[in-house]
Amino acid sequence: MKMLVEKIEKKFDQEKVIEEFEDLTKDAGRIQEETLKKILEQNGGTEYLQQWGLNGRTDPQTFKNCIPIVTHNDLDPYIQRIADGDLSPILSGKPIETISLSSGTTQGKPKFVPFNDELMESTMQIFKTSFAFRNREFPIGNGKALQFIYSSKQFKTKGGLVAGTATTNVYRNAQFKKTMKAMCTPCCSPDEVIFGPDFHQSLYCHLLCGLIFRDEVQVVSSAFAHSIVHALRTFEQVWEALIVDIRDGVLSSRVTVPSIRLAMSKLLKPDPELADTIYNKCSRLSNWYGLIPELFPNTRYIYGIMTGSMEPYLKKLRHYAGELPLLSADYGSSEGWVGVNVNPKLPPELVTYAVLPIIAYFEFIPLGENLNGMEKANSPVGLTEVKLGEEYEILITNFAGLYRYRLGDVVKVKGFHNGTPELQFVCRRNLLLSINIDKNTEKDLQLAVEAASKRLVDEKLEVVDFTSQVNVSADPGHYVIFWELSGEATDEMLQDCCNCLDSSFIDAGYVSSRKVNAIGALELRIVKRGTFHKILDHFVGLGGAVSQFKTPRCVGPKNSSLLQILSSNVVETYVSTAFC
Repeated sequence: MKMLVEKIEKKFDQEKVIEEFEDLTKDAGRIQEETLKKILEQNGGTEYLQQWGLNGRTDPQTFKNCIPIVTHNDLDPYIQRIADGDLSPILSGKPIETISLSSGTTQGKPKFVPFNDELMESTMQIFKTSFAFRNREFPIGNGKALQFIYSSKQFKTKGGLVAGTATTNVYRNAQFKKTMKAMCTPCCSPDEVIFGPDFHQSLYCHLLCGLIFRDEVQVVSSAFAHSIVHALRTFEQVWEALIVDIRDGVLSSRVTVPSIRLAMSKLLKPDPELADTIYNKCSRLSNWYGLIPELFPNTRYIYGIMTGSMEPYLKKLRHYAGELPLLSADYGSSEGWVGVNVNPKLPPELVTYAVLPIIAYFEFIPLGENLNGMEKANSPVGLTEVKLGEEYEILITNFAGLYRYRLGDVVKVKGFHNGTPELQFVCRRNLLLSINIDKNTEKDLQLAVEAASKRLVDEKLEVVDFTSQVNVSADPGHYVIFWELSGEATDEMLQDCCNCLDSSFIDAGYVSSRKVNAIGALELRIVKRGTFHKILDHFVGLGGAVSQFKTPRCVGPKNSSLLQILSSNVVETYVSTAFC
């Protein structure tokens, strides 16, 4: 894989990258066996693998018979020893020098995950493959990307390993910048902005850099759709200040970090004409519709992860994008990549990911009709054994010391690209709203919020963001939904929204439990404007990167700091009368 990455870095050859992907996926079964063999040969001597009696065997069947299926909790003691400086081959044959932190937005605290050169190489291979297919449909010339990317601080673990969020580890790697340059999409902003210590100041300067290079911007992107929406909501607040900076050629005093001020001073020159142009364009916009193409007229598309917990932001993103296409980025996690979006013309709601069979060894637990534990009777199947239309939970075995590791994601097989499946992300398994026999996923919550928020459209209001919790301290237990709104709504309207939320959960277990009051009436709690911004600030304060932030859609009881932020900002509460 290393040779492939080095070879295509010198000169980006789109058709060659696609051809190599086609070859890999035509023979996906054999490639998977070779990938597993390579992983086990590299790491067979590790403490972890030796205890399970593989005895040098590398075939899939022996591997499945000997090695247990695990979660992060099972591997955490091993990873902690590596982080604490134990240099013996614990999980991987080669020394682990870097630790990635998962986003931590799901469970409230980040997990440590091993990161190594092979994972970096697979990241670049995913980026290049995805870009090749994207560029075939939406070709771009030599230009720039307005990338709302932010790097959190890296720190040293007790054992001296470098640790940072997965996105930070990628952005700080020299390979990343070379790859972006090879793909004709270097970032508008200087490194000092990306790696700045204050994301509010970095965001302001990202916007300013985008405006300075507005005619060169061909792509507007971020790791997640949320970051783009957040940036443009911020633009609505600061656009006049940005225009003053451009007109005078002097950076606003709101930016105080010396390294950022110095870097921006090299870009910023007085430009009254540009300032007038931007002022006129912003003044003519109706409710900021089509903001992106107005500000950046040569933009070809908007790019970022738009599936799963990002879907609720698509409506607002389309509002800002006008007629520009939204292209969903690839499918991966802090633990490793899974698949590439090779059909970029599909809207985000329909996007699928073709699994790249060379980057890890994949298995799939069939889920059938039930998301709640029925898989115990189902043996995992290989990449080429999955069936069209079925749902599975993914297991990953990678080059950095994870073996038969449960990613926690539920996917559906929507088709095949040659011999490799095209997967649609369905939901996170552990994000279930459940009190007794009810089982509602993140997707179910999202659909309920979408249905209820339609009640607000006539008043030109929108749900800025939302989350939920299961309240079992009351008897009977019930669902609590938190909404932040863009403006004031009447009590009558919000009571209507509350009832609609309650009746929009169509899971049979929920409906039957509500009818007999085994589950209590749903509560809708309205929080102050800016509450979800406080949650983002809290996450960043813990060392997280804005680029990796995902609003948790269900806040667990252990996530007390988040529950505290939410409960202390509630301004109104409504109780459903839908089942009265």
